[in-house]
Amino acid sequence: MSAQGDCEFLVKPKAWLITARTLYPADFNIQYEMYSIERNAERTASAGRLLYDIFVNFPEQPVVWREIAVITAALRNDSQDKHAQFLKGVFETLPGPVQCKMLLKATEQCFNTLEKAEMLLLLLKRFPESVVQHGVSLGESLLEAETVENLDTPVNCFRKLFVCDVLPLILNNPNMCLPVSLLYKYMHKAAEFYICYVTREPSADGQIQGSQEVGGLKSPGRGRSQRYVIDGLSEKSSVVTEPWERLLEMVGVVGSLCDWQGEKANRSYSELLQRVSELCRYMSATDSEGFARCCAQIVTCCTLVLFHSAFHYVSAVQPSLFQGQFTCVCVCVCVHLCVDQQTSIFYHCYLIFIYFNLSKINYIYLYLLKFFFVKICSAWKTEMWMWFRIFLTDMIIYQALSSLALMSSLQLQQNQNQIQNSLSSSSSLETQRAIIQQASCHYALGEYRMACEKLLEVVSGLMPQNHEAVKSSEEQRKPRGKTRKGNDLRLIPCTSKSILPFCLQLMLACFKLRAFTDNRDDLALGHVIVLLQYDWPQGENLFLKAVDKICQQGSFQYENFFNYVTNIDMLEEFAYLRTTEGGRVQLELLPNQGMLIKHHTVTRGITKGVKEDFRLAMERQVSRCGENLLTVLHRFCINEKIILVQSLP
Repeated sequence: MSAQGDCEFLVKPKAWLITARTLYPADFNIQYEMYSIERNAERTASAGRLLYDIFVNFPEQPVVWREIAVITAALRNDSQDKHAQFLKGVFETLPGPVQCKMLLKATEQCFNTLEKAEMLLLLLKRFPESVVQHGVSLGESLLEAETVENLDTPVNCFRKLFVCDVLPLILNNPNMCLPVSLLYKYMHKAAEFYICYVTREPSADGQIQGSQEVGGLKSPGRGRSQRYVIDGLSEKSSVVTEPWERLLEMVGVVGSLCDWQGEKANRSYSELLQRVSELCRYMSATDSEGFARCCAQIVTCCTLVLFHSAFHYVSAVQPSLFQGQFTCVCVCVCVHLCVDQQTSIFYHCYLIFIYFNLSKINYIYLYLLKFFFVKICSAWKTEMWMWFRIFLTDMIIYQALSSLALMSSLQLQQNQNQIQNSLSSSSSLETQRAIIQQASCHYALGEYRMACEKLLEVVSGLMPQNHEAVKSSEEQRKPRGKTRKGNDLRLIPCTSKSILPFCLQLMLACFKLRAFTDNRDDLALGHVIVLLQYDWPQGENLFLKAVDKICQQGSFQYENFFNYVTNIDMLEEFAYLRTTEGGRVQLELLPNQGMLIKHHTVTRGITKGVKEDFRLAMERQVSRCGENLLTVLHRFCINEKIILVQSLP
């Protein structure tokens, strides 16, 4: 009787199957049935021995490979499920060579590129000696798959597996010997991935959904606060912990393999930059081979330090790109527009300056080797990185290239408007940031009317905050920080409390230049007096200069005076100008005062009726001195917008 016929009469008790397995060792059905009994009973050791037998004796059976696929899936997952742990235990009972052969055969059974890569990666992790044979080929297949799929971002499943899992195995294997060109290629691929990962723009719901849940690889540690799923990987597998630190560590390993000068482990980014400074002095004395090696080291280190510094700068001044909280405005302004450096919020800005200045130094080094740097930027398509363009715009402002900065800011604003929801609060802040930058550039170019238009556009969207009308005597005596000549960079928190005062100060700077020319311009002089109220008494000297000019003229006409001037010191000074001691200056500060004069009898050059009107108006004005000054000045900007713009050339 054939074995197949006997099987029809067999029953499942274990003793019968043991006998049948001994009598018919070539019958796959009997052998597999015995394995199934042990597997279902979760007897690890016996199930492992039986799996070994059927794998060796029946390697072509599809059922065997389905079983192996289930086991390898459990190996690739971090599931703590009891059955998954049992399957892992079964695999562990197999001899090492059998495990290796089984994983290789399982890899050959995979047709999906990602699944095949994960299977082979499992082999490399378990058997490091196989990295020499399969490591580079696996890495190249992942990079090729990325190219074939024509993915629009380096933050994809293929690059993630290559950078975070395959590349460390290749670089840390002492038996690997890769050409320098391949090491640089892999390092640049990894750097691009890490930088793009950490600077990825948040999606609308804070999550990018993957197309499917695939058994992911272990990526230990914490990711960023928002959920982020790389297409083709699970959410857990999409996490990359401490990307900047990983990048720095990888650069140190590659540098050692490429015989970089003075390279050592555990460098910080600032130490990398310091090393570059030393190399710039050293490289002129090297031979051609050493010079080429130094160039590669300098460009690589400078590029990474630049992007690291630029990221921290942009994440501080415009964190909405990376889902942060604190947003600043970076503007290039004239030195007399000072900000209070003593407040805690500007201490944070001071820290931002450290990153910015570090980037500036680095940018100079990069300029010396711009050909190589441009080549890297072209490969990485950095022109598409919104965050880096923000940094470059601020960099141009810092260099006082106002015309170029203006064009860059306008283009950047246009691009931001195309990709962002104009109704979102973050977008509103970013728009204000761009407009203020443009206003400061117009001011630096001497285009005061355009600067004023931009500033008034920003002010119209602000809500004034409370303002202390009178400062303490201690605060008034507090000396201001020393200023430097030329253009300077100011960082201003993007809040109404900070933006409105800055707009008022810059508008004052625009009108001041026109008010104190040889030509008489009472309207511009009146605007200056209104705006000087904000920073009182810091602007007292300029106010006294305006008073001297009025005395020299013998008259002054500004019909909006009583609408917006509430500073008690200014009111007293103008009341004094009407007296004999003050010079009996003819002041036309009331609305339509010129018309009223014609209807009154003139006495000593000033009508009695107008004098009474002036006295009553001044008394009413004194009672308004307690009003919120920022509210008054905000109303001034809104109501007089047309006149303000037309007052400037």
